[in-house]
Amino acid sequence: MRYPTKQNKLPYVIRTPQSARSWRAGPTRAGDVIRLGRGLYQLPDAPTSAYHDHAVVAKVIPTGVICRVSALAFHELTDVIPSRVWIAIGPKDRKPGLAYPALQVVRFSDRHIRAGIEHHNIDGVDVLVTAPARTIVDLFRYRQAEGPRFKSSPGLNIALEGLREALRQHKATPAEIARCAEQVGSWPVIRPYVEAMTANA
Repeated sequence: MRYPTKQNKLPYVIRTPQSARSWRAGPTRAGDVIRLGRGLYQLPDAPTSAYHDHAVVAKVIPTGVICRVSALAFHELTDVIPSRVWIAIGPKDRKPGLAYPALQVVRFSDRHIRAGIEHHNIDGVDVLVTAPARTIVDLFRYRQAEGPRFKSSPGLNIALEGLREALRQHKATPAEIARCAEQVGSWPVIRPYVEAMTANA
């Protein structure tokens, strides 16, 4: 069994409930590691980034995808600091229970759960994040503020902010956004905004 130490520099370690019970009393009591949650531990002096919470979530939900407002913030396309980590899971995946950080869980279809996804190394953890173009499209798709389908919508304003910043910073081209939107049938909705923002470009 491999424990986190200053020598191996592991920022996290996942343990089964059985092994965690037999091990945690020693190191955690001595202050060698910090228990973040069930089966999740961290070195007290482990270097962490601004998106440390994303790495924690990815350790617990390795197939989950950081999306919507959290992805927008990760790509530095908004000044909004999300109060929760937006995480997408598959239609039949079990909804995760995590005390910290707070989660906003959404579901993507099997067809879309892996489309437009990037891999990023955050604090030594492989984290799945929607690419800028995919993030913009998702925000427009779920822009409505009312209705059962959109009860977790971040709204239109942040979608517009993300689109404007993605184009200004050249992190997504109109063609990339159009291609992604066409794949999910949302191009008729997004097209007027893209055309308006690129009319004088």
